[in-house]
Amino acid sequence: MGKNITIAALSLTVMLTACSKEKVTDLPAETDSTTAPKPILRIAAAANLSDVLPAMIEGYKADRNLPDQEIEVTFASSGKLYSQITSGAPYDIFLAANQAFPAQLVDEGLKDGTSRTPFTYTQGQLSLYSATKSLAGLNQTTLTNLFKSDDKVKMTIANPELAPYGESAKVYLESQQLYEDLIAKKRIIQAENIGQAFQYAHTGSVDYGFVAHSQVIAIKAAPEHFYLLPPASYPAILQDGIIINDIAMAVDFTDYLRSPAGQAYFSKAGYLAIK
Repeated sequence: MGKNITIAALSLTVMLTACSKEKVTDLPAETDSTTAPKPILRIAAAANLSDVLPAMIEGYKADRNLPDQEIEVTFASSGKLYSQITSGAPYDIFLAANQAFPAQLVDEGLKDGTSRTPFTYTQGQLSLYSATKSLAGLNQTTLTNLFKSDDKVKMTIANPELAPYGESAKVYLESQQLYEDLIAKKRIIQAENIGQAFQYAHTGSVDYGFVAHSQVIAIKAAPEHFYLLPPASYPAILQDGIIINDIAMAVDFTDYLRSPAGQAYFSKAGYLAIK
């Protein structure tokens, strides 16, 4: 009888000890915030950023030691993304190709009724690109003469109503008294966004394309196949962003965009860094 009591007492002690240990090991898992799944960061980005943003995101994750952080990016024309955001698309950050669309979001009020402040994160540059023709020695005068003298030449620009790079290309052509004549003669093929404009030019579907300079840098185009337009010849392509969902990671990532590390990616990719 005494042995049975002793064995029962020992068994109870072992059970209590095991239960106690199980609770101790469970508690950190419930309270350790580092094990909780991190929310996905969703970015709406202008199409011209498709060549630089993926590398920058990897740099950000490495810099912040967040190898498993999910960051989803949707690339499209700024106008299309703006429409999606005003319709309630669940983006956290909007990186536009101009300043107008983020400013419109502020004027019209974001979906949560709060106010955000747009910020400039880079300045784009406009290039004329051809995969089939040499642009060696080209300047503004010879470019204008070329477009006036050869009625067979066709070119592409992104939709000026939706894509800021297309708007800048239109203004440039207007300043050279070319745009109306080119439209009338159906020599301008309008693309939905700057990515599509580049594809038209790169595949030889058109002779020339007004594209983002970052696109020709990304493919390492030979110097004779593109002409970097003088920045003073078209409206400055200042690109603004705005935080849509005021979460910590959205704030941190946009800070990184404007940091020296982020600006180094832009400079390498053919943009003008913002000081």
